[in-house]
Amino acid sequence: MKTYSRNEVAQHNKDGDCWIIIDNRVFDVTKFARFHPGGKWILLTVAGKDATEEFYANHRAEILQKYMDKLCIGTVEGVDMAELSKTVPVPGAISQVPYAESNFWEGFTSRYYDESHLALRSAVRKFFDKELPLSEAAAQDEAGKEPSLEIYQKMGQAGILSGRVGPGDHLKFPGVATPNGIPPEKFTYFHEMIVHEELSRLGCPGLIDGLGAGMIIGLPPVIRFAKDRALAQRVGTEVLQGKKRICLAITDPGAGSDVANINCTAVKTPCGQFYIVNGVKKWITNGNFCDYFTTAVRTGGPGMGGISMLLVERSEGLTTTKIKTSYSPAAGTAYVFYDNVKVPVGNLLGEENQGFRCIMDNFNHERWMIVVGVNRGSRLLVEECFKWASQRKVFGKPLLEQPVIRAKLANMIAQVEAVHHWIENVTLQMCEMSHKDQALKLAGPIALLKLQSTRVSQFVMDEACQIFGGRAITRTGMGQVVERFQRANKFGAILGGSEEIMADLGVRQAMKRFPKVASTRL
Repeated sequence: MKTYSRNEVAQHNKDGDCWIIIDNRVFDVTKFARFHPGGKWILLTVAGKDATEEFYANHRAEILQKYMDKLCIGTVEGVDMAELSKTVPVPGAISQVPYAESNFWEGFTSRYYDESHLALRSAVRKFFDKELPLSEAAAQDEAGKEPSLEIYQKMGQAGILSGRVGPGDHLKFPGVATPNGIPPEKFTYFHEMIVHEELSRLGCPGLIDGLGAGMIIGLPPVIRFAKDRALAQRVGTEVLQGKKRICLAITDPGAGSDVANINCTAVKTPCGQFYIVNGVKKWITNGNFCDYFTTAVRTGGPGMGGISMLLVERSEGLTTTKIKTSYSPAAGTAYVFYDNVKVPVGNLLGEENQGFRCIMDNFNHERWMIVVGVNRGSRLLVEECFKWASQRKVFGKPLLEQPVIRAKLANMIAQVEAVHHWIENVTLQMCEMSHKDQALKLAGPIALLKLQSTRVSQFVMDEACQIFGGRAITRTGMGQVVERFQRANKFGAILGGSEEIMADLGVRQAMKRFPKVASTRL
């Protein structure tokens, strides 16, 4: 690449002939100036000069990478090329920002992780850095573009889809890839946690949910409860390879969280070979683009004793329409309408009128997954704030020099780290317990963990908004990650069980263990 002296660059300092220096690279922005979103005069004020500080005060680093090939014409002479290369992001690299990564990735000792976890995080991060870099993910999220089948299939080939469903027999299905080639018998919830965290690192909540949130809760009931094991394997394989997509359809518009009172019905035909399904489901994540719908229906009398679960394929009579929510339509949140949909009785999951067991079976895992994603999102905001406070200068010095900003960061870091260590403890219990023991012993702790994680995310979001100021409420630019997070923050506090429900469940579960003996009296 050609080199230029700073004096040479200084000669190109006017309208029609405008060069600038950023990170010791020389950019010819003469033609670009008239297309600059802020107008050409912003560029002309730094024409012929080193504009590194001005650039990073107003632009994210990925903007420079976006235009590097088009506008960079050389480097400043005498620059150490090895040092220069450090300014280019390396796919899969671990962040060097303090507390941007959990402490094992910052060089601390942990009994939870080994080389397989290091390799897995690197592989998944490289995948997303290549396939969905932040600039592209942000554009897709902003446009509300639903994820393509192509990206699903790439995720399937990389084992990311199977990894998001966790340990289990699905990892042994023929043709299903495991994350980074980890043998199924060695894949644990700590590996799964890493996969979820790396998706959350994208910082685009709507798009992240669009990349298989419905699958995580919609596929396990099929794998665990389908009586026809060939059906379970066929559907599981299609979904985990990214060829088909699935979601969970529980909520009726009128029933909401009161699942026992759903009205969507399934009536057997006189021949006994089919169910005819009629009703509506609402707020179904990924529903707008899914092929399969794991659906709660009423096959019996009132209450939870009359509920069954069916695997319903998109077919005649099943239609979907988008629902506009606070975050991006990329999530594919939908109404699902069932109008005399014909479903084979072989698609019954579990026993008829015992569908509530299927519904409850995956709640712990769903809530744990939400917690992992929420807290990784909070950690991302810590990283964003640390970067911003270091490079943003006000009153002649970086924001980080202000004690009030350091105090905000301190409280954000402390709370995120505390939740993360609780997550690791609960994850260890999940690894050591059977599925049955998890249901008996972890429902309360996971509920309280979810409550705490969403309370912390609310605090972190609020502090991040104050640190970024107006940029935190602007959908593009320096604060876009914070803006997307604050717009979607309440999803974690509502989906999978509201904070109030989680708090009550956690204490009610503890009450069951409270000993009725004199020694517990004050």
